[in-house]
Amino acid sequence: MKLDAVVALFLTLLIAAPATAVAWEPTKPIEFVVPAGTGGGADQMARLIAGISEKHKLSPRPLIVINKAGGAGAEGFLDVKGKKGEAHTIVITLSNLFTTPLHTGIPFSWRDLTPVARLALDEFILWVNADTPYKTAKDYLAAVKEHAGKSSQMKMGGTGSAQEDQILTIQLEQALPGTKFTYVPFKGGGEVCVNLVGKHVDSTVNNPIECVSHWRGGKVRPLAVFDTSRIAVGDWKDIPTVKEALGVDVSYLMLRGIFGAPGMPKEAVDWYVGFFKKVTETPEWKKYMEDGALKPAFATGAEYVKWVEENELLHKELMTKGGLLKK
Repeated sequence: MKLDAVVALFLTLLIAAPATAVAWEPTKPIEFVVPAGTGGGADQMARLIAGISEKHKLSPRPLIVINKAGGAGAEGFLDVKGKKGEAHTIVITLSNLFTTPLHTGIPFSWRDLTPVARLALDEFILWVNADTPYKTAKDYLAAVKEHAGKSSQMKMGGTGSAQEDQILTIQLEQALPGTKFTYVPFKGGGEVCVNLVGKHVDSTVNNPIECVSHWRGGKVRPLAVFDTSRIAVGDWKDIPTVKEALGVDVSYLMLRGIFGAPGMPKEAVDWYVGFFKKVTETPEWKKYMEDGALKPAFATGAEYVKWVEENELLHKELMTKGGLLKK
């Protein structure tokens, strides 16, 4: 082949290559929707991810965290649902992905969105104020039974109505006859723990990350973890399970996952999967997981979808038993 022909062929391949070889990546800021209030577990995780991305230069464009907590997260979900085909909008999901549609009847299902990745599973802990005399869950639940039905009935603080916290509260009541709480809903998990510190409620069932700073500060006391086994890291491992503490099987793990807008292009989904995989490999993420007692549970594709399908059915069953489905 003559030299000029070789050069011509090389130039042709060089010009054509970008059209086929360059993968998708963000071309504008990524709107990172949090369907919950500020200060809670989902908000903390989203802001951590945005910070990790900036520090390690994992994205060519920044992630802009936007809280849309109205209607127990319905505002956020409906906003993302309305952005069909948008590649620059993602939402961090907790289990209100299931509970909010089941309780409110809003025209939304997780199937309206594009599954991207499950990042972790979050624990729940029964907390009381550290100034109280209750050293064990058995001590506290005895007091709850004593006050049941009275004007001094114990108050359980939680995030939202008919959400994970209230489901767990009802499960405790059903598992322990004679137990009854006055459930007090708040906008976010951070607000819940602040109200426990301020003694506006008697107990909460917060995620570990939402109360850990107050625990370290000696303001709150963990009594039991709602899991089938103890949390295996740090000082968390000293907290008994509900089964150990109270002799009843009440356990629950909450989703920390990512979805994209409806019809998000596959190449964009692939980019986000790679992006979040890199996030979970950073030292900052690993420290956050241990400090906040979250369970590593990265999953994508069919594995993620199967888990979501199974947990949608689980939440329908739990909410049916608790009388929380929309009538």
